[in-house]
Amino acid sequence: MRDMEATRREMWEAMGFFPDNCPIRMVLDHVAAKWTLLVLLELQAKPMRFNALGRALPDISKRMLTQTLRDLERDGIVTREVFDTKPPSVEYALTDMGRSLMGPLLGLVDWAERHMDPIRDAQRVYDAA
Repeated sequence: MRDMEATRREMWEAMGFFPDNCPIRMVLDHVAAKWTLLVLLELQAKPMRFNALGRALPDISKRMLTQTLRDLERDGIVTREVFDTKPPSVEYALTDMGRSLMGPLLGLVDWAERHMDPIRDAQRVYDAA
């Protein structure tokens, strides 16, 4: 595994990608963020309005939800549709690219669920030492 990682890193460097312009880091900075994953899991089921997302994730601040949605929209993972109502309403939905991201993300979620107890056990052992 380590050789494959070194080879991949060498390949990226040969392509001109370094830590300051690495596309992998750029994508993971957004996708691997705590709130991003939770927002995407909510949007996977159906498009949602801002306040519905806020209710589904009660511990996220409005500011953080706004920033997360903006980042996802900027990356082409989420669309934002404004409806001409009084007051205007906005709905967020996954794009095709966003839906294609859910397979790998759900794999990570499944892994986390399977390993939650062993991780907690390891943390208790570590903290006790």
